[in-house]
Amino acid sequence: MKSRKILVGSIALLLCITSCKNKKAEANPADQVKAFPVATMAIQDVELQASYPAVLKGQQDIDIKARVEGYIDAIYVDEGATVRKGQPLFKINSPSSVQLIENAKANYNTAKLDVERIRPLAEKGILSQVKLSAYENVLASAKATLDQARAALGWTTVTSPVNGVVGAIAFRQGSLATNTTVLTTVSNISNVVAYFSVNEKELLLLLKEFKGTTQAEKIKNMPAVKLLLSDGTEYEETGRIETISGVVDATSGSVSFRALFPNKHGLLRSGSSAKVIIPSEHKGAIVIPQKATFAQQDKILVYKFQGDSVIQKVVRVKTTPDGQGYVVTEGLTVGDKIVTDGIATLTNGQKIKEQK
Repeated sequence: MKSRKILVGSIALLLCITSCKNKKAEANPADQVKAFPVATMAIQDVELQASYPAVLKGQQDIDIKARVEGYIDAIYVDEGATVRKGQPLFKINSPSSVQLIENAKANYNTAKLDVERIRPLAEKGILSQVKLSAYENVLASAKATLDQARAALGWTTVTSPVNGVVGAIAFRQGSLATNTTVLTTVSNISNVVAYFSVNEKELLLLLKEFKGTTQAEKIKNMPAVKLLLSDGTEYEETGRIETISGVVDATSGSVSFRALFPNKHGLLRSGSSAKVIIPSEHKGAIVIPQKATFAQQDKILVYKFQGDSVIQKVVRVKTTPDGQGYVVTEGLTVGDKIVTDGIATLTNGQKIKEQK
């Protein structure tokens, strides 16, 4: 009898253990659903920045050439010097110009003597007035040639046509200079022009952001642009977009822009490289962290949380200035929920729970 009781008790204990295990097994699937951080989409104002490599040029970059042929006698300035309009830069020793003026003087004096000799005879009727007029015309022509020769002699002093900064001087004293020789360049850098290019697709997107029915109106409504210097610092003055080329380059598929920056302290130099930054303000934008996204071919996707599972969602985005986030332009709306971290372990349709 006692043995039966022990047997019955053992069976009851075994059934109890089995029942508890089954209950525990039934509880496990729910316990195994992982929790992930989830964010609800809200709106905020954000400024985006588009950056473009640029080349800087002086507002005027003028090649300085000799207007007469000769040898450089003197160089009055050094490279990098600031010069004023009319300031002497070079002195050219031009024997041909000296010879030209001597010949012109001789021809002028001869023509003058001829007129002085013929005029009394014409007044007395010995020679005709027509003859006198012919000699007077020769004198006038000789005078014009002499004036031109004197002007050419004045060109032996090469002066600066504008206020600016002297560029490289490739020639030295004694070098031969012709009227095709570029002696140096003078750059007017009181203002500096930044030239940069935008591809055709970006141009269309960019113009859509600004008000106006014509390109000129859109340029007028563009915000002030910034300049990022080659050392990574931001230039202290802002600039303005002045022009956008009306022709797309057939080779590169890009359009040229020109932006003007003031340069009162002379920090910017012609020929330097920089980056032009065009800001654009987005009001009521949805911003998500980059780590909440993943790439699939040429698309950007997120995991949208709905109900008790996630689905993959394609979004269109623009990168925020800090490089850590995206502004969503298409694919999400206010109130949507997305997984913000740990997405590498997720699959489409997977059940998850929201991390508290």
